[in-house]
Amino acid sequence: MSAPTEVPPLVGRALDLSRRKGFITATRHETGRLLAALAASKTGTLAELGTGCGVGSAWLASGVGKGTRIVSAELDPALAEAVQDLFAECGSVEVTAGDWSALEQYAPFSLLFVDVRDVKRSVDLVADLTEPGGIAVLDDFTPSQTWPPIYEGRVDTVREQWLTDERFVAVEVMVAPDASVILATRV
Repeated sequence: MSAPTEVPPLVGRALDLSRRKGFITATRHETGRLLAALAASKTGTLAELGTGCGVGSAWLASGVGKGTRIVSAELDPALAEAVQDLFAECGSVEVTAGDWSALEQYAPFSLLFVDVRDVKRSVDLVADLTEPGGIAVLDDFTPSQTWPPIYEGRVDTVREQWLTDERFVAVEVMVAPDASVILATRV
């Protein structure tokens, strides 16, 4: 069975922006649907670290309930402005021009989508940003069926850290045959 091809209108607009800007690494539909489902279960403040063209935030926004807020930071000021325009009519999403640390003031987060490589490597940093019971979603893994996890012939130490850190209950979830995410719930 294949995944649905339709996407929520806001996600479609973010994908259009992504194409216009030449981004080819937008959040996959499979990951996006997972983000929307997880967002539907959370309240408070959700965050995306690494906005890009806003596709991940659009997926989050497609699942959140009333009163839930999404904050996101984009390093490129011109791109941040374009994404702010994209979300102009969506009162639950705030996009900031700056690196991921611009969002620290809004922490702790009930759901944190980490799409910044340097932050993904720091379990300590994400633990500090995530509230107890909050979920961190780490994107862009290639499935590994071995332990320890192997990527390109070497132990994937980032994945190993996440799957063994005592501050989180974590699992790797395949979202497609060639893609997986790590879901880590803060204990």
